[in-house]
Amino acid sequence: MEKHVELGCLLGYYGALLTERQRALLEQHVLEDCSLAEIAEREGISRQGVRDALKRGEDQLYELEQKLGFMRRDAALLQAVDELRNLAEKLPAGTPGKAALSAKAEELYDMIEE
Repeated sequence: MEKHVELGCLLGYYGALLTERQRALLEQHVLEDCSLAEIAEREGISRQGVRDALKRGEDQLYELEQKLGFMRRDAALLQAVDELRNLAEKLPAGTPGKAALSAKAEELYDMIEE
């Protein structure tokens, strides 16, 4: 997974556990695609200060994922639900429970995505 995409996902899972400042800087860098210089100018700090804060925030996000594994767990669940949907689609038309199985797979997918 590309680093910016991965960091964006990690921010979604664990961003609330960072300091407001770290979260704000990471959001500007990852979600808004701002450069270090742009962030430094906006925040009134040095580029080095931005870089250090981003590095600490990234390290914390990766550490949280390593310890808690929510993103990894959800990816595995989504893959399992996708396999379930594919199996349901392969069932012959008129198979008892096919519609219910497909509906349940969609429900699970929606729950995980929330």
